[in-house]
Amino acid sequence: MAANILDGKQLAGQIRQDVASQVQALVTRLGRQPKLVALLATEDPGANLYAGSQKKACANVGIDFELLTAAPNSSQADLAALVDKLNTDPAVTGIMIHVPLPAGVNHLALQSRVRPEKDVEATGPTSLGLLLHRQAVLLPSTPAAAFELARMSQVPMEGARAVVIGRSVVVGKPLALMLVDAHCTVTVCHTRTRDLPAVARQADFLFVAAGRPRIVGADYIKPGAVVVDIGINQVTEAGPDGKQVTRTVGDVDYAAASQIAGHITPVPGGVGPVTVAMLLRNIVTAAKSRA
Repeated sequence: MAANILDGKQLAGQIRQDVASQVQALVTRLGRQPKLVALLATEDPGANLYAGSQKKACANVGIDFELLTAAPNSSQADLAALVDKLNTDPAVTGIMIHVPLPAGVNHLALQSRVRPEKDVEATGPTSLGLLLHRQAVLLPSTPAAAFELARMSQVPMEGARAVVIGRSVVVGKPLALMLVDAHCTVTVCHTRTRDLPAVARQADFLFVAAGRPRIVGADYIKPGAVVVDIGINQVTEAGPDGKQVTRTVGDVDYAAASQIAGHITPVPGGVGPVTVAMLLRNIVTAAKSRA
């Protein structure tokens, strides 16, 4: 029996609708829109495309958006000065730093300069520390999106076994903290995990952020498990007619996994759209906290 699809587009639409209502209430109350400023110091096509999609997403819910561009050869001091200026601008609700950054610029150092109340990505050291201490107001967008999609399954989390494949600071580790706080028993896996399929098969909730296309096959999945695929990969392969085509795929072999899992997210259409929606929610939450 095929798994139930956890529709990220549907969930994102619900979140955006709620955000738009909250934005309107803030505008009525304060007389101004929440504002996101995206700092871009690269000519990378993917980063520019992402910034464009952020602009559109903000416009759709009534959030003001400004793209602040800097030269691709900007120094650490140049970009730090821009962040400091945004930190002190009362019109700016949230700051987002796009990657890649120019050569020689330390991302952690730059992200650390963003004031926690304006860190709408919630990936700075202070934001992650607040998450560790269960005091976070803003949650990292991608882990929060994965968590909300898992909750969409309505499978009880308390006491369940959760396995996270991936231990990055921006996804795997904060997601593990969220799951622990939801009373799951959590295992975090990585490249040195022994017999990874056997560990993954213990999971009632399996979250995959490995960064490798279709690495998780049917042998990783417990029958009936909730599978949340956080990966986004571009692969070129032969289509039905034998011609080469480029597809967007996840870290999970969807065709195989969907025959075993109880619930599963598609790629595209799963975590991606919800991540953007969660960023919008963070901007509104930051604006309400300041108000």
